[in-house]
Amino acid sequence: MAATTRIFGFHPVHEALLHRAHEVRRVWILAARQGTRRREVEKLCTAAGVEFASAAPSDPVWLGGAVHNGFAAELAQQPRAGAGAVAEAGGSPGAGAERGDASFVVLAEDIQDPRNLGALLRVCEGAGVGRVLVRDRGSAPLSATAVKTSAGASEWLTVERIGSSAQRLEQLKKEGYWIYGLAAGGEVPWSVDLTGPVVLCVGGEEDGLRQLTQERCDRLIGLPMQGHVSSLNLATAAAAVLYDAVRQRTTGKKGR
Repeated sequence: MAATTRIFGFHPVHEALLHRAHEVRRVWILAARQGTRRREVEKLCTAAGVEFASAAPSDPVWLGGAVHNGFAAELAQQPRAGAGAVAEAGGSPGAGAERGDASFVVLAEDIQDPRNLGALLRVCEGAGVGRVLVRDRGSAPLSATAVKTSAGASEWLTVERIGSSAQRLEQLKKEGYWIYGLAAGGEVPWSVDLTGPVVLCVGGEEDGLRQLTQERCDRLIGLPMQGHVSSLNLATAAAAVLYDAVRQRTTGKKGR
């Protein structure tokens, strides 16, 4: 029997039915769940010929360790070369996998909470990032919780799990990318040229970027904290920098 995986939440289930319905084996909807979203999911299931059923709150189908909001789906696990493909550590995504800007890359390492990983993926997809590299060791998996938190964004991103951050950054430098690291005390993003081929490195919740990763960065970028708190959530900080990059790349107004 082919391996399967399960996803939870309206947005992940909805995106899967829209963009890869052929992989969806079945869908469950909480029996008490009514309204527009239920009707929309049922309509997509009917159109794609996907089996769907109501499930009670006590049904084992909800035992996935994620907030489900009344929706779950079982998908066939198979390699995909399109959006949302996940390459093996050290590998490369399939041709044509990138839906965003191929010269706009994010590298994430040591993000241990799958909700933070999902939130970062949501930001990356919204900002038009072409590829997200995730250091395999020490990072959360792209689990049902991460997919749920990404609100379907993971279906549109190429996520590649890699072995060594330092080695991949050296490779990207040779390909012409400028490497920037998100770190406290770094330069403000609007003073840095974020146009052209760039990689933004984002560290984990506890210690931020590894020392070897920081040493591979051309420059470090930080955000000025004007209030009483000393730092921001990693996805929030990444969003601030990525969207200044979007501003620069769409207006042509580079950092100083």
